[in-house]
Amino acid sequence: MVEAPALAPGLHIAATPIGNLGDITLRALEALAGADAVACEDTRVTRKLLERYGIATPLTPYHEHNAAKARPRILARLAKGEALVLVSDAGTPLISDPGFKLVAAVREAGHAVTALPGASATLAALTVAGLPTDRFFFEGFLPPKEAARRARIAALARIPATLVLFESGPRIGASLADLAEGLGARAAAVCRELTKLHEEVRPAMLADLARHYGRQAETRGEIVLVIAPPPQEEQPDADAVDALLRQAFVRVSVKDAVSEVAAATGLPRREVYQRALALAKEDGDGAR
Repeated sequence: MVEAPALAPGLHIAATPIGNLGDITLRALEALAGADAVACEDTRVTRKLLERYGIATPLTPYHEHNAAKARPRILARLAKGEALVLVSDAGTPLISDPGFKLVAAVREAGHAVTALPGASATLAALTVAGLPTDRFFFEGFLPPKEAARRARIAALARIPATLVLFESGPRIGASLADLAEGLGARAAAVCRELTKLHEEVRPAMLADLARHYGRQAETRGEIVLVIAPPPQEEQPDADAVDALLRQAFVRVSVKDAVSEVAAATGLPRREVYQRALALAKEDGDGAR
């Protein structure tokens, strides 16, 4: 049984295990034991965690369906000087759940908000996928309908970072097929049931993963999909930029030439503009 001193007043955001109940921090356990109440998505899920560690703190539901009604009640308790802990069913609260509205309201009311870091499916998948981690973009769930999903994938294709998505088992095959078509030949990894007994991390190209999970492969459990960033395009050298600008000078003004070459090369407009001014001065009447 966890024994802990009373928790400081305010809202405490505590990460909980994403599967293995051993992945809970000592600090989170002390907070859960010392709080006046724990706000959670599903009381049945959180009760299993608390019972594992002998914690009897009362639970109060806070989820997307009751958030509007539950927030005022939580704010009223905080106004009385109580200490509440917010948890999600698994992982770090506020990642793909409605907790951010509660945190905003609590801060606006002048109460303290404290983070108790811990497990996160997003970070766990990034660490085992074997893909670049210096820059990543968390998308969450793709739209369930095909047209909207494909449109969103088209927008994601331009992001110069590793992509991290959540997906459900029934949709993983269709989503991977759309991702392979919309993003092209990219390395990826399907991370399923992380930290659990049947954990699976399958790295492959998107097209190969789409074929695998389209053939009735095991898709039960929680799934995180990590996708490599788009290949870096080689920047044109100075001579190539000068040649493009001189070709454009024959047809359009310096201003329009800059816009045209910046769009074609992806270079910053300011950089192209400075080079265009230099060339215009060198060429004299050759540029308009």
